[in-house]
Amino acid sequence: MADVYLHGHHASVLASHGARTATDSAAYLLPHLHDGLRLLDVGCGPGTITLDLAEAVGPSGEVVGVENVQGPLVEARRNATARGDSRTRFALADVMALPYAAESFDVVHAHQVLQHLPDPVGALREMARVTRPGGLVAVRDVDYASMVWHPASQGMTRWLELYRRLARLNHAEPDAGRHLVAWAHAAGLSRLTPSASLWAYATPEQCAWWGGVWARRSLDSTFASQALERGLATRAELEEISAAWQSWSRHPDAWFAMTHAEVLAHV
Repeated sequence: MADVYLHGHHASVLASHGARTATDSAAYLLPHLHDGLRLLDVGCGPGTITLDLAEAVGPSGEVVGVENVQGPLVEARRNATARGDSRTRFALADVMALPYAAESFDVVHAHQVLQHLPDPVGALREMARVTRPGGLVAVRDVDYASMVWHPASQGMTRWLELYRRLARLNHAEPDAGRHLVAWAHAAGLSRLTPSASLWAYATPEQCAWWGGVWARRSLDSTFASQALERGLATRAELEEISAAWQSWSRHPDAWFAMTHAEVLAHV
């Protein structure tokens, strides 16, 4: 996962991921959480969703967030301190070989993780292994091909084409959302509750933020460095993509949406 993660952990990426909440990213899971559950958050990033989930399982619950590199964990621990959360733990771990005994957790959650893995089915099997019978595996992933925006932008179209090509060169699946049910079935999970939800950026404030995020990430994140290293784009092309995001973000008619698939697997 560390070798292929297309977003990387640049400050611009962590800032973007750090804006996520359980309400906007795990609403399908929240009704199933209650005080006392033990929950594992795989690929926790800067921990903002993780800490929200910790609140949902209450003072008797236990939450562990894991990442396979240290950088995001540093930010996650800072966020926990800022929120006065001394119970949630953050640890280094690989989703393909979780360092936990079988049936250790009531809920195992992963947000925007499977799309980056060469073996998402194997990851789901490992997540199910550490989930107790009667527990839940909860996964949510975007489908990049579902991304739509207005006004039309040649630079943003180029960005999406480049992103999807890079992801596939990394043996990952950028259109993961549409595959979640099939991957879950292949992992031996049969009791599924699938759903879908949108992220939309439609107000001037939302568009300014989203366009600004990708204007920076198009130049500074691992997406940019991989595009350059693989010879798929020049620095000038990346600057054009960044400028296209900036131009879109300021347009009075700007609008952007993407579909996410969600699966609750009952173990």
